[in-house]
Amino acid sequence: MKKILVHVLFIVIVVSLGALIGISNVPGTWYQSLEKPVFNPPNWLFGPVWTMLYVLIGFVGARSWLSAPASARTQLWFGQMALNFIWTPAFFGAESTLLGLIVILPLLTSILIFIRITWTRDRLSAVLFLPYAAWVGFATLLNLSLFLLN
Repeated sequence: MKKILVHVLFIVIVVSLGALIGISNVPGTWYQSLEKPVFNPPNWLFGPVWTMLYVLIGFVGARSWLSAPASARTQLWFGQMALNFIWTPAFFGAESTLLGLIVILPLLTSILIFIRITWTRDRLSAVLFLPYAAWVGFATLLNLSLFLLN
């Protein structure tokens, strides 16, 4: 029962904080005015994708916490989560493609390192982080393109 509660708690906290940060930093006229690359997805796609990813991220965070709360792997999970939550205010709140890029590059790196160090200890968690890595990789390319185009 304790494990289920920890998983639910992690998922609820991650999804709730992600939603709160998203609602507090809605793309406005600044973002709409940017020249976008041809591969820019429609705005409506970001909410559902991030919600699904936040569920996976929360689930993986709970697994890391339950297996070794003071481990480097769990600390890395919290570090990438902090970078994740900082990106939206850095990009949309500060209206800065450069600041967003400065945050997203270490975010992507920390996700990839997390997958690498988790692969042999907890394959399920590593696999569940692959869609997250793919999406943040895409977001990094998008952020870089917005920086270069604008």
